[in-house]
Amino acid sequence: MTDSENVDVELDVTNVAHGGVAVARLDGRVVFVADSLPGERVRARVSADDHSSFWRAETVSVVEASPHRRPHIWADAALERTPDRRAGGAEFGHIELAWQRELKRQVLVDSLGRFGKLAEHHPARSVEVEPVAGDEEANGLGWRTRVSLHVDDDGIVGPYAARSHRVVAVDTLPLATQAVEYASPLDERLVGSERVDVVSDGRRGARVVVRGEGRAAKAGPQITERVGDREFRLEELGFWQVHHGAAETLTSAVQQQMIADAFDPEAPNLDLYGGVGLLAAAMGDRFGALTRVETVESDRHATANAAHNLRDFARASAVTARVDRYLSQRLKNQAPDDRQGLTRASVILDPPRAGAGKQVVSSLLQMRPAQLVYVACDPVAFSRDLAQLTAGGYELRSLRAFDLFPHTHHVEALAVLTPAS
Repeated sequence: MTDSENVDVELDVTNVAHGGVAVARLDGRVVFVADSLPGERVRARVSADDHSSFWRAETVSVVEASPHRRPHIWADAALERTPDRRAGGAEFGHIELAWQRELKRQVLVDSLGRFGKLAEHHPARSVEVEPVAGDEEANGLGWRTRVSLHVDDDGIVGPYAARSHRVVAVDTLPLATQAVEYASPLDERLVGSERVDVVSDGRRGARVVVRGEGRAAKAGPQITERVGDREFRLEELGFWQVHHGAAETLTSAVQQQMIADAFDPEAPNLDLYGGVGLLAAAMGDRFGALTRVETVESDRHATANAAHNLRDFARASAVTARVDRYLSQRLKNQAPDDRQGLTRASVILDPPRAGAGKQVVSSLLQMRPAQLVYVACDPVAFSRDLAQLTAGGYELRSLRAFDLFPHTHHVEALAVLTPAS
């Protein structure tokens, strides 16, 4: 096969890669194969690229199936559709649910070794990916409380095709909650629109927000989400965990994994990338109403809601700032007693998919808090941050992983680190 050529070939798929694809080889070059899984032989359409050290391929048919292959949970994303018309967003939908978690575990463990420099014998590398309560019984369906759809020039509403920005029409949204799927305008034409957000209202219904071409999203009205006995106010289009059980799962995990002996309620504890205060509240509910905690978030609407949501904690505060700038400024202006206090602090950080990054990690290493609770939604980004943290004198004390996105390749991890003894 030569560069810039698209051909159908048979490939032996050997292992899973980060990003929801599997790996094969052709003419000595790596091929990332969509809609397949390790152990299969597939017929795939390979797209060569003059400027790439690897090729990409779309499975056309299965020659020898893995025992873990199942009929796709979403007909609109299945092999029966041509590759350019397959809906994106359920790239593991053809895989047995328990085996999806095993593949996610393999990706996480591989990332910990390759990018995190974690020793092969480290206990964290035996991590299991835990399902959210109820997902097994539901076959991983009906969990999305938020769906973003797009609109093409003809007004057709739908998701993007996998790995593209091309809108495809679909008949169903099986990963969405019943209310969100019912409210989604899949059979309507919305000429002149650009995007449609369908959002659970936090109770039993859903809201449809249509955005016109070239118009940025506005804050919009507020909704209320409940986690246990606590309510959280947020903007209609503001960030909230997508899985209906994710906020409860992460709250419980943070409370269980934080090291009580390392926690000081009097210290200047932090919740970085704090959103509307979900994990700051988890900290406060675990350690008491007088817990001192400051949540830092760049979205001013989220910060205002965090202040409201944390109002029953007398020593909680919310700051609107970029985390990197906030930490740099705090280090620059800190008094001697503040430096001592920070070494007693517990810091939760839940960064975006790109991870915390070198500057934020460097600032945290200078602060040297008593414990770091890192919530990660990307195993590679997390592992790179982990490598910097461990090189800077921290050790990984515990690691858990959760399947908050069934039938996709995404996996959530929660790590606790402390200064090395």
